[in-house]
Amino acid sequence: MGRGKISNINMSGDSDLEIEEAFRRAQKAHNNKAKLVASLKNRYNKLEDKTEFHEEFIRCLKYAMIIYTREPAVENVIEFVTRFAASFETPVNENAEEEEEEEGDENEFLNVLLNFLLESHGANSHAVRFRSCQLVNKLLGSLSENAQIDDDLWDRIHEAMLIRVTDKYPNVRIQAALAMSRLQDPSNLDCPTIKAYMLLLENDSNPEVRRAVLSCIAPSATTLSKIYKRTRDVKEKVRKLAYQVLAEKVHIRALSIAQRVSLLHEGLSDSADSVKEVVKTHLLPAWLRMQQGDVLQLLHRLDVENCAETAMTTLQAIFSMASSPDDLLQNGVRLNERKLIPVDSLTCENVLYWRALCEFVKNKGNEGEELLEQLLPETAIFAEYLYSYLKSITQLSEEQRADMTQLEMVMTQEFIGQQLILLVGCLDTSEEGGRKRMVAVLQEVLLMSNTPSSLIGLLVEKLIGILRDDAQKIQMIAEIISDVREPILPISEPVDENEKRRKQVKLAEVRVQIMEAKQTLEECISCQDFSRAAELKESISELEELKNQLVLEASQSADNIKEQRVEKFPQKYEAAQLIMSDPTTLLKCLTMCAELFKQMNIKRGICPTMNALIESLILPGVSNPNPAVRNMAVTCLGTAALHSKDLANTHLVLLLQITQLDEPKIRISALRALIDQLLLNGLNILQDKPAPVSQDDSNEQPEHQAEEESTIQSILKMLSDFLDSEICELRTETAEGLAKLMYCGRILSPKLLSRLVLLWYNPVTEDDQRLRHCLGVFLQLYARASRTNQECVEESFLPTMRTLFNAPVTSPLSEVDTSNVAELFVELTRPSTLVKPAAVQAVSVHDSLAVRVCNEILRDISAPEVRLFCKTLSWLEINTEPGPANSELQLLLKDILQEVKDKHCIRIIEKLCNQLNGDRCSKSAGAQDTTLQNLDDNNGEVNKDETKAKRAKRGQKKASTAKNGKKASKAELSSEESDEENVPEEPSSVRPSRRAKMAAIDKTKQDLTALMNQEANGS
Repeated sequence: MGRGKISNINMSGDSDLEIEEAFRRAQKAHNNKAKLVASLKNRYNKLEDKTEFHEEFIRCLKYAMIIYTREPAVENVIEFVTRFAASFETPVNENAEEEEEEEGDENEFLNVLLNFLLESHGANSHAVRFRSCQLVNKLLGSLSENAQIDDDLWDRIHEAMLIRVTDKYPNVRIQAALAMSRLQDPSNLDCPTIKAYMLLLENDSNPEVRRAVLSCIAPSATTLSKIYKRTRDVKEKVRKLAYQVLAEKVHIRALSIAQRVSLLHEGLSDSADSVKEVVKTHLLPAWLRMQQGDVLQLLHRLDVENCAETAMTTLQAIFSMASSPDDLLQNGVRLNERKLIPVDSLTCENVLYWRALCEFVKNKGNEGEELLEQLLPETAIFAEYLYSYLKSITQLSEEQRADMTQLEMVMTQEFIGQQLILLVGCLDTSEEGGRKRMVAVLQEVLLMSNTPSSLIGLLVEKLIGILRDDAQKIQMIAEIISDVREPILPISEPVDENEKRRKQVKLAEVRVQIMEAKQTLEECISCQDFSRAAELKESISELEELKNQLVLEASQSADNIKEQRVEKFPQKYEAAQLIMSDPTTLLKCLTMCAELFKQMNIKRGICPTMNALIESLILPGVSNPNPAVRNMAVTCLGTAALHSKDLANTHLVLLLQITQLDEPKIRISALRALIDQLLLNGLNILQDKPAPVSQDDSNEQPEHQAEEESTIQSILKMLSDFLDSEICELRTETAEGLAKLMYCGRILSPKLLSRLVLLWYNPVTEDDQRLRHCLGVFLQLYARASRTNQECVEESFLPTMRTLFNAPVTSPLSEVDTSNVAELFVELTRPSTLVKPAAVQAVSVHDSLAVRVCNEILRDISAPEVRLFCKTLSWLEINTEPGPANSELQLLLKDILQEVKDKHCIRIIEKLCNQLNGDRCSKSAGAQDTTLQNLDDNNGEVNKDETKAKRAKRGQKKASTAKNGKKASKAELSSEESDEENVPEEPSSVRPSRRAKMAAIDKTKQDLTALMNQEANGS
């Protein structure tokens, strides 16, 4: 392969180039590669024996293939080789059979090059493997759509790339995945490429590999679920690309309603702005195009009845992209001359669009006033419109509720009514006449018996929002509740008892005569006396008419009534007969009461009217046999207790009893009320309770304090026990409540924090997404809030680890990765993660944690967990400045060195001792230079997202942590690097160091010519 062989194929002519010269020129970006390709191909075509050309070409190519870094010179050569090889492809012409032989000659070079690359894909050098896959990818990508290659060669390429997608290096996997994009067959359920793609999407740890697979995988019924799951990837770039793929390649009908709603909900609420932007600018416009721009049709595809909030967010995003106000009016609902949608034209979609548009315009302030006037009528007109619709809502009986068609119809009516009620908030209620009419309508609707219970709370909220005076609000709701419970009663006129008795006797005689006549009729028919039977039949008909007349007279006398409002009940009537106490009425009244307490300011306190509602309605409802009534009564009691500490102290024991004794749903409501009390008043709520008056105050006061402490301990113990409850909802509510109490500073307990961490990692809670998400967010925010919280985390470290180490085999905790738990604690206690770093202190949290870990190691030096503890020490950011803490830690480390036998532990401890002694300065500098050199020579573009310190992810069980002070080896760095070719990419925001910049500048000056000349001279 020396240069002497090149002279054997020299050609004359200025347009011909030597192979080596072509490679030299191809390295320069300014050279025209099309001319180089044409010149070199001209030379190739003139050769009779092309073997030597193939060998020389591959020899020159090898110099580029041994360089791993993405240098411009090498990339230019790769591009040149690709173009040159692709130039040999000839268009497929079925009618030209005589050209088959010539076509085979043309494809000879392409086959030779592909065979060489396939032979090189298994080389020991990761650079060669990378370049082989890269060239295969570019060659296959440069071929036309109808290109044909040999079946055996195709199978070999397929097999080779399937091997390379499992390569150790991410860059190699990326290129192999991209190369297989034209080898996949979505119609084949057993396609190995599709299976490899799905495996990479699910399991590959490198985000750039997942992005590469997303960019080339073909959507199908099999792969769609995998693509959909990538919208929840931990990496922002992967999520962004997943949404782009779904927008460009997947039709909205291929997705289920749940998937559509989930994509919009999670995409528009994503923590990354770039993901939100992709959903707004790519996914939503694509879906609208599929519906011919019809927004209402898009809402129909989302089933807005069950996802109103997501639909509202979607509409807000669509409105924000509108170029002018006219677009908002043209693309939506059609209003009549009264600025209303006709009642018979109301649908879930157009009423939701109407409400969303009105709220969007109203939020613009003064800019949207003119447009809002075009969308809504006057308040009085809308009040009549609202009343007419709510009055027409169908009220189903128990038998009718069994019919799903009728039930769905009523649910649709309730949803439309809910949206119309919410539109009240967009009306201008400053005009007195319109406001009074709206208040009267809302009152009337609340009093109607057919008003659905789902609308009661919303109606009360809007009514209270319109009224301005607090006393008027309370008085009006109390009057409505009173009217509902004590309605206008129908009182019958006095009836003569003798006349009534006479009619009843006569009716009884007629009934007896009818029975006797029927019996006689049966006897006549059996004796075949048909003439007598005919006479009896006529007699029976007359008696039936007489009976019906008597029954009608009795009913008319009962219906002859007058209405009378009972102000004070006479003694001869019982109050239980006049006050409505059925579950439906009680539930309606309690719902209004709960909404009243919710809307009123808690600083106002409890007025006599509110206190009367508590005594007459709420407390009796707590003991009601109906579970729904009890649940609402407990909710009302908990909300009312927030307005008064005295009321909270009085009924605290009752709430505690309900949390332990009632049905799960009611227990959860009582638990929420209890947590709210502790959040508002703290654990010292009982201290505000007045102590009983006694003659011996000195003896009673300590007993009172002891009773308070005992109650507080009982509450905490009860909450701790609930964390082990078999009722999933109760366990989740307790964990969320404890997280709130700890984050707000009401509780500072390392034991409870340890319980929460163990609950987060426990495999039993794996399916409880709400619990996992809540605790994942809490742990990050809590630890970063203050140093005090980090100290609490530090104290909970050893109890947590001991629990995991001592967990029996039958316990789910035995499956937890203890190393991962230790990494989480190290990350949570890292001083650099504090939102507001504390003043510089001599001893950091990691210093204290290191002392704790060392003492734990010395407790039992032969324990199996010693190795993990030593590993944990190497992850800590320990202060190396001289001081008492440093000296104490050095003494402990020396004691450990004297007793520990494990070589791995000894290396870690020795390294830590050198770090504390300050002897590692020169070693650290040398190690840094070596690492940098390794990176320059072998690794190239290292994925900075993977090598920087990893934070604990929200809602994730796994928490990966960077080990400061621990240098990554060459293999580790290489395994984390990634390539981003053919994948949309944004510039990295991480600023490289000065040393890395200088190394990068030197690398870009590298030229393959020197290497080629060196070998040529040697030969």
